[in-house]
Amino acid sequence: MRAYLIAPEEQSIQPVEIDGSEDIAALIGFETLESDTVGADGDRLYFDEECFIRGTSGRFQIDSIIPVAGRGVMVGTAEDGESLRDVSVTIEDLRARTKFE
Repeated sequence: MRAYLIAPEEQSIQPVEIDGSEDIAALIGFETLESDTVGADGDRLYFDEECFIRGTSGRFQIDSIIPVAGRGVMVGTAEDGESLRDVSVTIEDLRARTKFE
């Protein structure tokens, strides 16, 4: 399914294809995943739950959610976050709503 990899060290957002949560963990680089809802269409931002404890470099913020350290993956969800689907936000819209620190 279609998702976006957010890499703050490169200040980039790139489209990626994933099959499930294992792919999300591999892209982020850690198994300790946390997520937040972003927008009203079921998109969720997945990131390393321990990103601040690890002292991961590079941060980004989407809209007014708390800033995230390290890489993140934006993917669509259904069934109240129980299943993954294609991300609904366009990459252009996501880029406009993302601030890198």
